[in-house]
Amino acid sequence: MPLLRDYTAEHERAVNLGGDALRALEAGDLEHARTLADRLATELRSHWKGEEDGLFAELLVSGDLFAEYIDPLVAEHRELDAFLTTMDLSRTADRDEFATAVFDLHEHIAKEEDALFPASVTTLDGDQWDAAIAAWQRAHPGVRMLGP
Repeated sequence: MPLLRDYTAEHERAVNLGGDALRALEAGDLEHARTLADRLATELRSHWKGEEDGLFAELLVSGDLFAEYIDPLVAEHRELDAFLTTMDLSRTADRDEFATAVFDLHEHIAKEEDALFPASVTTLDGDQWDAAIAAWQRAHPGVRMLGP
């Protein structure tokens, strides 16, 4: 599934950016950490837009069962976005919270990749996949999906 492949690639980029930012903080390179954290936020915002308007929306059309799983994921998106928007990595408390957020991101990704993504393969039909892909494309203007 090309869309799931691209979501997974975005997850990998986000995890790598978060880890790189933490390593920059550990090395005392605050400016590089800020740059990486900004790139992480940008990556996640387009990723979340594509997921929420695409895959999540199509799964929700398929039944209420998915709402119990998707609603908390969307809440986690909002919580992390709010933190990334307001954090100041020069503050110890925010650095600590950022480290926790990067760790929690791994768990969040596992919820999507290990449960939601496989469920989508057996739930969505061709038109729904097309709609989900179109939402990903709207969330990533000027970006092409990964090649085969």
